[in-house]
Amino acid sequence: MLIPGLTTILAAAAGIQSLQAATIISGTFILEDAATLLAAMQVASGALSLPLALCSLYVGIVLGDLGLYGLGRLSATHSWAKRMVPQTRRHIGHEWVKGKVIPLVLVSRFIPGLRLPTYTTLGFLHAPFLQFALAAIVATLIWTTGLFFISLRLGLLMAHYLGVWRWAGLAVFLLIIIFVGRLATKLYNQRNPE
Repeated sequence: MLIPGLTTILAAAAGIQSLQAATIISGTFILEDAATLLAAMQVASGALSLPLALCSLYVGIVLGDLGLYGLGRLSATHSWAKRMVPQTRRHIGHEWVKGKVIPLVLVSRFIPGLRLPTYTTLGFLHAPFLQFALAAIVATLIWTTGLFFISLRLGLLMAHYLGVWRWAGLAVFLLIIIFVGRLATKLYNQRNPE
């Protein structure tokens, strides 16, 4: 449902760059990997410029990451959170994460399903914001750029060989990304039991 909806909006916004950018940024808040794949497919079809697509993806994804950190930070101020996690445990958690912000952000960026709990926990534990923001930007630049250009290349191939069925190919590619991420998480957990 997301892909056809965003595709329709992007098609309707042809030539209106601000609306195209807002559509891509909004799409990253819903499902960022799908928004990345969709933007690449639109660039491949000539309906969207490459700089606009990449800049919109970067802005949307980084804003989403900062928002997750902010939600965690905000939740730490509520009384229920203070009851559930006493100050001494929060202090221990803060001390542990403050030296590991960059690796935690980088790992969670590349393994699907880890960003929400990791980024909100970093906010909750008051991890250094500047370290978090810089790590989120770097991780986004690496992951999104790589996924975008792989998708762009696949989009060109799918458009050429699959025609109207390219969207089915896009869905299969998205499922492969999710499956590989989950498999990597499972393998990591088997090798590093806690």
